[in-house]
Amino acid sequence: MPVATPSKPKTARKAATLPTRSAQAPQAPASLTLSSKNYSSWSLRGWLLARFAGIEFTEVMVSPDDADARKELLLLSPSIRVPCLTHDGAKVWNTLAIAQYLNEICPDAGLMPAERIARAHCRSVSGEMNSGFANLRASLPMNLKARFPGHKIWAGAQPDIERIVEIWTECLATYGGPYLFGARRGMADAMYAPVVTRFLTYDVKLNAPCIGYCRTIMAMPEMQEWVAAAKLEPDEIEELDMDF
Repeated sequence: MPVATPSKPKTARKAATLPTRSAQAPQAPASLTLSSKNYSSWSLRGWLLARFAGIEFTEVMVSPDDADARKELLLLSPSIRVPCLTHDGAKVWNTLAIAQYLNEICPDAGLMPAERIARAHCRSVSGEMNSGFANLRASLPMNLKARFPGHKIWAGAQPDIERIVEIWTECLATYGGPYLFGARRGMADAMYAPVVTRFLTYDVKLNAPCIGYCRTIMAMPEMQEWVAAAKLEPDEIEELDMDF
């Protein structure tokens, strides 16, 4: 009578599993390429966006003596490539694109309003700042170290100033302030923060709501940190040091 051969125990098959986030190699830290803190309005926008989003990043400073950086600061470059955010394999160099990217990866930071219509409004006024107001940029360059009391505004820049006042006044009235879209600072505030500094530098006359908004922006700890660093910069760009 044949003897039954005991069968080999079946080896349990391991279920295929995807690596968890904790099992993966740690992400490289984000970096943000910046130019002059005294003169570069685009650098300030990108830096504020990153700080508002709450991501950790290192600053990579490009000297204003760099030819490309100087072109951008003097508005001679067709493409603004500073600031540039490098994060988790992504490289983003347009300020508006940085804002959109950070809103995607940090949705809880509130860079954009949660409500659809307010979010569309925020995108519109931020886009207007990103691509417009050329006369304002040319005639009132950002210079945090300077003050020009009683400065005479060039007539070509006045319509830009009036449009910005209109945007701020409407946003503050619609969303209740103290920031442009309510109680939380966000994308639009980062986009317009350099304009606040320009208005203070060149003593631009504003209505009461806009004066209050300027005070709110300048009182932010992030703005105070940036201004303090700007005042310590040894580099000066003679073309942007206007003498009135």
